[in-house]
Amino acid sequence: MLMYPHIDPVALQLGPLAIHWYGLTYLVGFALFFFLGTRRLRHQPYASVTGPGAWSRKDVEDILFLGVMGAVIGGRLGYCLFYKPGYYASHPLEIFAIWQGGMSFHGGMLGVIASQVWFARTRNKPYWQVMDFVAPCVPPGLAAGRVGNFINGELWGRFSDPSLPWGMVFPQSGSQLPRHPSQVYQFLLEGLLLFVVLWLYARRERKPGQVSAMFLIGYGVLRFVAEFFREPDNYLGLLAMNMSMGQWLCVPMVLAGIALWVWADRREPGRVVA
Repeated sequence: MLMYPHIDPVALQLGPLAIHWYGLTYLVGFALFFFLGTRRLRHQPYASVTGPGAWSRKDVEDILFLGVMGAVIGGRLGYCLFYKPGYYASHPLEIFAIWQGGMSFHGGMLGVIASQVWFARTRNKPYWQVMDFVAPCVPPGLAAGRVGNFINGELWGRFSDPSLPWGMVFPQSGSQLPRHPSQVYQFLLEGLLLFVVLWLYARRERKPGQVSAMFLIGYGVLRFVAEFFREPDNYLGLLAMNMSMGQWLCVPMVLAGIALWVWADRREPGRVVA
C-alpha cells in the first residue's frame, strides 16, 4: 500500500501569481501536439499533397490554436450539460467560472471536432484528412492531463484490495483505505497505449476517416475499462446497469467509431472525402 505523496499543486509562486502544475501539464500537452504534428507532415498522404492544398507548419499551428479553443469551450460546456445540467441551469453565470474546475473530455472532443470543421472549410482541405491528421497527436496531451490530475490528487480510483502493491491512500478522498491510482491507469491506457497504437496504425496510408475511427474506438474502449477503477462522481454515482457517466458517454463514441470505419472502408477507392 502506498501513500499519496502530497505534491504541492503550485509549481512556482511569483508574488500574487501562482503557476500550477496542472496548467503546465496542459502546456506540455500542446507542445507535444505541435511536435508530433510537424512529424505527421512527413507521413502520407500529407507529404505528397502539392499546390494550394499542400500541408505546412502553419497548418499545424492553426489546428493547434483552434483545437485549444474548441477543447476549452467544448470541455466546459460538456461538463455543465453532461454532469450538472440542473445546477448550471439554475446558475448560468457560473458556466463561465472555469477557474472553479469542471471539464469534460467528451465535450472537449466535440469542441475540437467543431473547430476542425471550421479549419477544413476555411483552408479548403478534406475534413477527414484533417481529422486523421489530428487523431494520433492527441493521446500524449491526454497523458499529460492525467499527470496533472495525479499531482492535484483528484479523480482518484475506487477502493482496491489491501494486498494490491500499488494501491494508494488518497487523504483527499476522506478515507485512509487504499484505492486504485486510476489517474495512472488512464495515463497508461488513454495516453501511452492509445498513442502507440494510433501512431503505428496511421504510419500506413489509410482510407479517409479510418484513423479517426480508430481513435474513437480506442479511446472509448480504454476509457470504458479505466472507469471500472475510477471513483464515480459523488453527485452522480453509478447510473443504469451500474455504469458511470463516463462509460455511458463512451458507448456512442465506440459505436460511432465502428460505423465510421465501416463507412470509410466501403467508400469508392480514390473518391475525395470532404
